[in-house]
Amino acid sequence: MQACGALMGGRAAVSEGQGDGMILRVILAFLAAVVVSAALAAAASTQFVLAELARLDVAFTFGDRVAMTLHDIFGMASLYLPIFGVGLLIAFSVAALVIRFLLPGWGVLGFTLAGFTAVLAIMGIAMLMFGLMPVAGARSLGGMAAQGVAGAAGGYLFARLVVRHPAARRSVETNPLVGQGT
Repeated sequence: MQACGALMGGRAAVSEGQGDGMILRVILAFLAAVVVSAALAAAASTQFVLAELARLDVAFTFGDRVAMTLHDIFGMASLYLPIFGVGLLIAFSVAALVIRFLLPGWGVLGFTLAGFTAVLAIMGIAMLMFGLMPVAGARSLGGMAAQGVAGAAGGYLFARLVVRHPAARRSVETNPLVGQGT
């Protein structure tokens, strides 16, 4: 329950009977964040590679771009999903602790920055391991930034699905249709 509360970005104030539902919500939000980050990163990589090929006067139709993008999203999934999963798990765990103990109320920004940082760290580690950037679409500054933005999108999605906002909770608690003190 405490871990779940930490990932919510707030105090572990989960009522009896809601714990299992919240844990499932966190797990599903995490999986969604990993899939979205990996898909956006693969799509961005494809577009940066195609842009470089276009500079060499290679012509592509819109249909070609879509087909290549989808091919790369599914083709890179077996590599990106587990790597992004590990990176985002570490980043979101650290972010949850920082948000809980140092920056309460910063859940959305905290998880968004954690996603951005995680993907940039993954790319940096890959570059150090291989001596070059193995993701062709991330070899430029813009391509690397696009990878980070993909991670940020996953972090933002995670936060929006998991972080509880005190103002929203107060409005529910004081709503006469819901009842006092829910």
